[in-house]
Amino acid sequence: MVVRPPLPGILARRSFTYREGLDAGVTLSRLTALDLSIPSREVRVPRGQPQSLLERVHPYTVLCRESCASHVTAAQLHGIPLPWFDHEIKTIHLTRPAGSPQPRRRNVIGHSIELASCESMLIDGIPVTTPERTFLDLSALLGLDDLVAVADFLICEHDRPFEPSKRPIISVEDLRTYVLNKHNIRGLEKAKAALELMRVGVDSPPETKLRLQLQRAGLPEFTTNYAIQGDPEVWPDLACKEYKTCSEYEGEVHKTTQKQLFDRTRDERTAVRGWLQVKVYSADMRRGEPHVDEMFKQALRQQGWLG
Repeated sequence: MVVRPPLPGILARRSFTYREGLDAGVTLSRLTALDLSIPSREVRVPRGQPQSLLERVHPYTVLCRESCASHVTAAQLHGIPLPWFDHEIKTIHLTRPAGSPQPRRRNVIGHSIELASCESMLIDGIPVTTPERTFLDLSALLGLDDLVAVADFLICEHDRPFEPSKRPIISVEDLRTYVLNKHNIRGLEKAKAALELMRVGVDSPPETKLRLQLQRAGLPEFTTNYAIQGDPEVWPDLACKEYKTCSEYEGEVHKTTQKQLFDRTRDERTAVRGWLQVKVYSADMRRGEPHVDEMFKQALRQQGWLG
């Protein structure tokens, strides 16, 4: 049985560079032991130790000087919703200043971009592009609906009596000013289009996509962050005031007993005030836009729409 000396301190729990190991007094033979994986040259990861994304990114930003986590990796670190599952994203995006060689190593997608000093920040000591710069970088990678969902996430704010207040990551004005002051950047026109479609008060990407779908279908406007008056107010995901028709996207959170009780009370109050509610489930979205559009058309017609 091979008995290996324990790694010192934090190195036993997270990714580290070869040089960090030597500086901590780890021997050369210990750095090549089988209980350490080598995902990329000069990177060591203790096997069997769960790694946060920040811990995985750390050695790469140390080894790739003047680099910062960007694009998809920055989105994950900022909690920005992506159309992929985060745990399925194995590669790390790193950006170096324009004119510098792109980072080239296994498990890394490298970029060379001119970044102003205000376009990067530190998260627990790790350099990362700011939320607004990350939004701009994602505009070259995402479709328009997904990019609008990112914008909705960044600007989301509301002050509702039944939950804690939510403040935006970046204000509508600041995001708009930042993007409109940019020039000659890949994906910029898509980012500008997303600015026109983003709305305050959206809580999830499915809500964004449902709103955009209804808009494309030419239906009466459904707005976000609208309070149906009464005591207390009711706050649907989407509301068409003209025809007193509203909608709720029933995601996974609505399956809990507590949320179902809340929803039942909400539904009763909505009906009493003369509003017709359309509940949309993921199964409805999977059936396609024509199916969902027809659900809303039927509800609107019941409320007097002649379309």
